[in-house]
Amino acid sequence: MTTHTPPMDDFETKLRPLWVRAQAGDEAAYREALSCLADRLRGFLRRRMQSLPDELEDLVQETLLAIHLQRGSYDAAVPVSRWALAIARHKLIDLWRRRGRREALHEPFDELAERDQPAVHEEPTAQRDLTTLLAELPQAQQHAISLIKLEGLSIAEASQRTGISASALKVQVHRGLKRLAELVRRTG
Repeated sequence: MTTHTPPMDDFETKLRPLWVRAQAGDEAAYREALSCLADRLRGFLRRRMQSLPDELEDLVQETLLAIHLQRGSYDAAVPVSRWALAIARHKLIDLWRRRGRREALHEPFDELAERDQPAVHEEPTAQRDLTTLLAELPQAQQHAISLIKLEGLSIAEASQRTGISASALKVQVHRGLKRLAELVRRTG
């Protein structure tokens, strides 16, 4: 029985060798792969987040962090870009759910059928990696990310719970996610 490998587009042709080298421990290839993925994710998410433009960069960084934490679950039989976009879809759905945007879940995500999308599973080490990375952040950023990104509270709910202004929480989350992305790139 012959397995069918989907044809690679130009992006995948560039990304796949970088990702293979990155998975083998090449830090420069890992940084370049994440940079390529970040650009692709911005375009992918921008089209789907037109009503939430202020959330775009946070979601890109959150997706890159998830890619880093789940890199051990990557299946070489699946195109890297398809695997990464599946993670982005999950993060986007989580965002919509957190924001109460259930009607947005009915928008088409991609030309891929659900059966063609790889499952994304958390590794047992993902929680440990996340805990280690979060420990590198200032306490205010850790707390804001924990409440909003991990517990799923809205900005308003987190503000009410903590007594910190919504704008201050947004800044802490944005700075924290940016710092986490830097840490991921360095430790890649």
